[in-house]
Amino acid sequence: MTDSSIELLDGMPVALGGPRGMEVTRTLPSKQRRMVGAWCFLDAYGPHDLSRSAGMRVGPHPHIGLQTVSWLVQGEILHRDSLGSRQEIRPGQLNLMTAGRGISHSEETPSEHSAVLQGVQLWVALPGSDRDMAPAFTHHDDLPVLTEPGMTATVLMGDLAGARSPARCHTPLTGAEITLAAGTAARLPLQPGYEYAVLVLDGTVTVADVPAGPGLLVYLGDGRSSLSLTAGPASRVMLLGGEPFEEQLVMWWNFVARDHEEIVAAREDWETAGRFGQVRGYDGPPIPAPPMPITRLVPRGRVR
Repeated sequence: MTDSSIELLDGMPVALGGPRGMEVTRTLPSKQRRMVGAWCFLDAYGPHDLSRSAGMRVGPHPHIGLQTVSWLVQGEILHRDSLGSRQEIRPGQLNLMTAGRGISHSEETPSEHSAVLQGVQLWVALPGSDRDMAPAFTHHDDLPVLTEPGMTATVLMGDLAGARSPARCHTPLTGAEITLAAGTAARLPLQPGYEYAVLVLDGTVTVADVPAGPGLLVYLGDGRSSLSLTAGPASRVMLLGGEPFEEQLVMWWNFVARDHEEIVAAREDWETAGRFGQVRGYDGPPIPAPPMPITRLVPRGRVR
């Protein structure tokens, strides 16, 4: 019998950066659930064969009120931002950009690259106390790794089983990539005050007695002190968790805000070259903001 607190969230295909962009699978926000802890956005992509594709090419675009968390399984991505950062990311490394009151950036597959690209792009909503902070960018290439027979867990954000990432969090969080050898059964300690979800990237994994394949986000709720994972073939998952985020948010385009007016102001600043600065070195135009919806944007909680 399936635990009644578990929700199975299917991803939706989205073209990254526009109609001709690379296809990604978006599982947050979804029809049922907008957030897991402060995690408010989750795109998974690949594996993409770059012999038949230009790879990732996302022109300069703005953000407010969030952190972007970039993680690769295979390949490379080149990040540029309006602070002047230029940083290539590879598997096992973390690019963390904190938008705060406003930043713009671009992402692309570099000219010299591997044959395959696969990874995830996540956002973390900043709490009201930090949402207007100065923008920042950090790169972390030495993250804590937990190992047990048949299992490896790399902690991207927050903490897991006593291992803590050096990346700066603004709310209590967990973010980890877990790889499992074929047939491995593992049990991870959880914090009962956090809510958790697991996204399968590769293979097939039984998550708390629920079989799941690539692209499925298994939402586990809160109140759990441990989590069982059992791999069929060799598998890889992302574990996301955090204290339930109680603030209501307006999430529109690349902005996380608190009301309609804040979104309108941010959009106007992007269209008029306001607070977001310039991304230098990207060979292409910035992405224009879409039209505002005809109805007023309303703040909402973490569940739709």
